[in-house]
Amino acid sequence: MRRLYLVTYDICDPKRLRLVFKTMKGFGERLQLSVFQCDLPAMDLVRMKADLSEIINHAEDQVLVIDLGPTEGRPIKRIESLGTSVTVVERRAKVV
Repeated sequence: MRRLYLVTYDICDPKRLRLVFKTMKGFGERLQLSVFQCDLPAMDLVRMKADLSEIINHAEDQVLVIDLGPTEGRPIKRIESLGTSVTVVERRAKVV
């Protein structure tokens, strides 16, 4: 079962920040500078967390993974934006 996650990060070192960004591009769509929307099955979530865990400094950096619930049969909840508008990323199948 696929679930929708909001992943946000605060990384202290520029080199680690670039590595986290590159890693996240492989798992989801960027919404803001350090915020990604990820539509993932359980195995990809485990792999994403493992990949990020190897990159970050656990004493200095923070990655938040927020579970927004199952994606099957549910529309994306309304996202409200103050200031510039937000583009909602469409869910689509990913052929691997």
